[in-house]
Amino acid sequence: MINENDLQKLNEAGKDKATVQEQLNRFETGFPFLNIKSAASIKRGILKLSADEQKKFEAIYENFGGSKIKFVPASGAASRMFKSLFEAKEALESGADEALVNGKNSSAKQFFDNITKFAFYDELAKYKISSNVEMLKSLLTAQGLNYGNMPKGVLLFHKYENFKRTPFEEHLVEAAKYAHETRTKTANLHFTVSAEHVALFENLLGKTVKSYGGKYGIDYRVNFSTQKKTTDTIAVDQNNAPCRNTDGSLVFYPGGHGALLDNLNEIDSDIVFIKNVDNVVPETKLAETVRWKKIIAGVLIDASNKINEYIKCLQTGGDADKINEIIEFFNTKLCIDLPKNANRELLLAKLNRPVRVCGMVKNEGEPGGGPFVISEKDGTTSLQILESSQINKASKDAMEIFASSTHFNPVDLVCRIKNHKGEKFNLINFRDDSTGFISEKSKAGKAIKVMELPGLWNGAMSNWNTIFVETPTETFNPVKTVNDLLREQHQI
Repeated sequence: MINENDLQKLNEAGKDKATVQEQLNRFETGFPFLNIKSAASIKRGILKLSADEQKKFEAIYENFGGSKIKFVPASGAASRMFKSLFEAKEALESGADEALVNGKNSSAKQFFDNITKFAFYDELAKYKISSNVEMLKSLLTAQGLNYGNMPKGVLLFHKYENFKRTPFEEHLVEAAKYAHETRTKTANLHFTVSAEHVALFENLLGKTVKSYGGKYGIDYRVNFSTQKKTTDTIAVDQNNAPCRNTDGSLVFYPGGHGALLDNLNEIDSDIVFIKNVDNVVPETKLAETVRWKKIIAGVLIDASNKINEYIKCLQTGGDADKINEIIEFFNTKLCIDLPKNANRELLLAKLNRPVRVCGMVKNEGEPGGGPFVISEKDGTTSLQILESSQINKASKDAMEIFASSTHFNPVDLVCRIKNHKGEKFNLINFRDDSTGFISEKSKAGKAIKVMELPGLWNGAMSNWNTIFVETPTETFNPVKTVNDLLREQHQI
């Protein structure tokens, strides 16, 4: 299935035959489902902090003097955000009655009825618009703002009294509030973007960074990276044979957000904040988000310090009382059940890993993954963020556990990626490669199958030490559809 010409092309692309062959094998065997023990809850697996504990952890973070960076996945295009408007545009262009379109597409009607409330309205109004279909063309296509083909990060989201802001700019504001280094007044941000959109972000940065630095007294250091082509995965047809382009070359697809583990692995910082590009609010409504970012970062620092203390203790001895304390820490803080015969080597192996603290909000029907307790192959348990694709839908027990989840993953992480000696972990070593998944796409009108790598906050962080903390729903304000911008959280 892989010929000599393929091998040459793979070598040129920085891929090896063994990796590609392993991917091909996965299409044959599939990925195993995880063994879910229970949904994580306030009773076990999710910390619910008292007011005093919140103050304690916020103070711990305020006193932290290490390096910090904000890591923002921002490569997603906004096309899905405007899905209902694209459908309305196509219907209107085909001659459908406007009232009928609005009746069938309530999202489009909501958009038209509230058009002046959007931050981009003033820019849209600069075009000659005499009908709704012209309005949609001016918004979505290159005839106008071209929002349907641009990344979310550079779209106008929020309208203030005298100016407007994009998500990119709101992340600059957030960094000034909680992610800057106190001593140097430096805020480090890293955005992962699509290669075709780098210039858009760099242009926006050039226009804004000086003004934001002056306003907040911050020296901004902003970097961009793109998803590495070496993380693309091979595509196959319905018979699991490799797909080929018209020139005979193998077809590869981007490996999903799990491919960004390579980008994260190149970050050198004591603390890394991770948050999606569209989960932002206006500065006037930012206080709770800032406070809780500091709180969960304080939980991370406190837990990491304790882990480092335990590692040094085990390396130099450690009496029975201390080992019992360590086992209790595993059980109560990390939700890791250890076997009764757990030895010093196992304790050290489980401690000497990257650490993440993940905010979790109450599940109010948002689509996406959630927090669960998993039974591991080595007889221990762990906390994991699972997507529905990782659940065995043929298992009644698994589906009941999945449905019982009380909390939702908003992608609100703070990570420690250095060990007790201050050395960077190689994060690739802590990924569970068996947690990818297969999905279907279309190429040239034919159905094909593609494979996504373990998700960045799912299997890519499977072998990290994890703590879940309940955070308020006010801290989760994503913009998945254009009309989400009409929600009270995004209006000023």
